Amino acid sequence: MKVRVTNLRTPVELPEEQLPEALARTLGIARDQLPSLRILRKSLDARNRRELQFVYSLVLAVPPEQQAAFRSRRGVKVDLWEEPPFADPGPGDESLGDRPVVVGSGPAGLLAGYYLALRGYRPLIIERGQAVRERVPAVRTFDRGGEHDPENNYLFGEGGAGCFSDGKLTCRITGPDVDWVLRSFVKCGGRPSLVYEHRPHLGSNKLPLICRNYRRLTEALGGEYRFGCRLEGLDVSDGQLRGLQTSSGYIRTSACVLAIGHSARDTYEMLYAAGLPMQQKAFQLGLRIEHPQELVNQRKYGRESYLNLLGAADYSLVARGQRDLFTFCMCAGGIIIPSISEPERYCSNGMSNSRHDTAFANSGLVVTLDTEHFGSNHPLAGMHLQRHYESIAYQLTERSYLAPIQRARDFLNDRTPTPAETIASSSERGTRPAGLAAVLPPPILAAVKAGLPVMDAQWRGRYLDDAVLVGPEMRGSSPVRMPRDRVTMQSPTIMGLFPAGEGAGYAGGIVTAAVDGLRAARSIVARYRCPSEPNAG
Repeated sequence: MKVRVTNLRTPVELPEEQLPEALARTLGIARDQLPSLRILRKSLDARNRRELQFVYSLVLAVPPEQQAAFRSRRGVKVDLWEEPPFADPGPGDESLGDRPVVVGSGPAGLLAGYYLALRGYRPLIIERGQAVRERVPAVRTFDRGGEHDPENNYLFGEGGAGCFSDGKLTCRITGPDVDWVLRSFVKCGGRPSLVYEHRPHLGSNKLPLICRNYRRLTEALGGEYRFGCRLEGLDVSDGQLRGLQTSSGYIRTSACVLAIGHSARDTYEMLYAAGLPMQQKAFQLGLRIEHPQELVNQRKYGRESYLNLLGAADYSLVARGQRDLFTFCMCAGGIIIPSISEPERYCSNGMSNSRHDTAFANSGLVVTLDTEHFGSNHPLAGMHLQRHYESIAYQLTERSYLAPIQRARDFLNDRTPTPAETIASSSERGTRPAGLAAVLPPPILAAVKAGLPVMDAQWRGRYLDDAVLVGPEMRGSSPVRMPRDRVTMQSPTIMGLFPAGEGAGYAGGIVTAAVDGLRAARSIVARYRCPSEPNAG
């Protein structure tokens, strides 16, 4: 029999190794009566800044004769618990012929390819960018002032945008699929505590290694990766996928996980022209806000010792209004990066290494833009809007890919900084002072201006102290959705095509995208038998 213990609270100073003793004391039983335990969830209660606590949910295998000793007391709840099973279907009946293809190697593509390989389907994963070994140096060269490579950058290449997106694994969904994905991250190099931490974080410095380990496991199981291979067309006959045209030649397949990510805009255009159904989707956009990390630490921690125990502090804020303004992807001890996929455009993002060791904290500061403000009924109108404002931002940088930057109080007071002003920032490539009102659609501009003073009041007048803004932040989610069947996950008009992940409009982060890719791959397994022959043109 398994029981679940929830709301076990301990001081943050208590090491996890002492959890059994703390639990035994709370339940009023002897330590030797306590079976081995597993942590289901661990979160931080920071409401009292001087008495921070960890809050645990645990599971224990309790013999029936000891059940009476395990009952709720002292604020801790104990109940019977049965772990939800992970759905792992047997192979379907339909013949597949050629092996399945996964387009894209971001979180959705990584997990789709890995699961298909585990099940013996020997998937082919194609990626327009390069492997991390070549991708990381290219990104570093760009950060130091080099030319922009439209095929190998912060958004394209092994790991997709997720490889340089801070590595947060926080998500709103739970269940066995999420647990399976998190365990796979641990298998590929993440620390074991990722599976139960409330806000797990891989770190941008560790993500390239984890992406490479996924590839090596997939290849060891019979899968294959092809880099520098861009999807350029679909071969469809009588509503059935027959193959893919790529920059490296024709690939025959009747099953494809389409995990292109939210920034492959030329691929969106190609797919729309090919007749793939698409819909407009509301998405988040805004700016990034940057503070001294020390200010954030002071706001969250009431004791200096907490910094050594917990590391750089984070935060989460919401300003309610006609359109809510909220923080997103907060990077403690992080840096501002240029999240650019197309030439002559600028978009910002943030990331932080596992140590969170810079002097800066940055966060997305975003508002949801509804489709009624896209300005057109075209399915790709949201993407066109993104391009428009990213082009304005590029012009503000004097065509240099520097980050347009402005002090937060100047932004609120409509004061445009002069080019000669020095504004501190973590952006490695550099910054260019500019008025950021020009890079936001009017409804978003109004919401940011209305919400920032509310957030400042929540911090008792300190949120805007030394705060600077960089923008625009346009890649929080996709402005496009590709309709699919809720059960089979296939396109309604192209059988064998499985849109998945952020690019298809069904995810909003690393874990949700990975889970969506896993589910698409599982749908292929449930429908098809393993292929007998590798693909040929």
